[in-house]
Amino acid sequence: MSFQIKILLLSFALSVAVSIVIIPILKKLKVGQSEREDGPQSHLNKKGTITMGGIILIVTTLLLSAFLYMDYSLEDTNIATRLLPMIFVTIGFGLVGFVDDFKKVILHNTDGLSPKLKMLGLMIIAIAYVVMLVFNFNNGTDIYIPFVKQYINLPLWIYIPFAVMVILAATNAVNLTDGIDGLSTSVTTIILTCLTVISIIWGVKETTIFGCIVIGAALGFLLFNLNPAQVFMGDTGSLLLGGAIAGIALYLKLPLLLIIIAIVPVIETVSVILQIAYFKKTGGKRLFKMAPIHHHLELSGWRENKIVSIFSLITLIMCMIGIMAI
Repeated sequence: MSFQIKILLLSFALSVAVSIVIIPILKKLKVGQSEREDGPQSHLNKKGTITMGGIILIVTTLLLSAFLYMDYSLEDTNIATRLLPMIFVTIGFGLVGFVDDFKKVILHNTDGLSPKLKMLGLMIIAIAYVVMLVFNFNNGTDIYIPFVKQYINLPLWIYIPFAVMVILAATNAVNLTDGIDGLSTSVTTIILTCLTVISIIWGVKETTIFGCIVIGAALGFLLFNLNPAQVFMGDTGSLLLGGAIAGIALYLKLPLLLIIIAIVPVIETVSVILQIAYFKKTGGKRLFKMAPIHHHLELSGWRENKIVSIFSLITLIMCMIGIMAI
């Protein structure tokens, strides 16, 4: 257990140090958040808050992953090699988010990456990751069924598109959850902790190591992201965290567990889908005051800290259920 704690604490300390360096740089570059005029009025005073803070997560994850890769290469090359696919999908998704954020806040292109280009970039990385797991690391095409506690083997032609869909859906769900100070960071950190605990229980060292790296990085960032936030993660951070969650879940053959432990991002996504469908069906009426649902709760009078606390508590409970389900 000691090596997990050491990695987590090292990642946390590095994340805090990187934040202290990066945040002033982003302030000098005037990388400020823009807010929707039709959104919650309380968000208007956030206009200008530093965004693209996901760079902190990228730098921390890359630096510590590189250090541990070199360290384990000297004593256990198999563990070191097996860290590579998770680093690839996590950093890859973060870089797609970075390009989108860069176009929006640095180049002042309000549209950022076009949805088609963004999805294409994410899809290429997702396909590459799944192919890497199946063919290069012989991870198989079986998935674990929670509660039933058995594996089912999927044909290759079903598994690959299914796995890619899981990665894209999970990443998009985390991205939608990012809208309130500390919400996405808190919820995803709890989910990552759950997956890392399962890794420890099952003795999967590579996902344990990588999980601890990202958890520590997220916790260090959270110090500056809690309400009132000094920095927002932007798509750089939300896509990175989504990639980490999906990447680890697929590596552990637990994509179906995400329905349980990632219930908050799932609900956020469903609320958006329902809002759009209801809007089209009724000719302009809204099911919620605003979607995703955390904004509906804000407009209903809930304070941001209350939403973050309750959503985090729900995630924690569901993660405990998820651990029992395996």
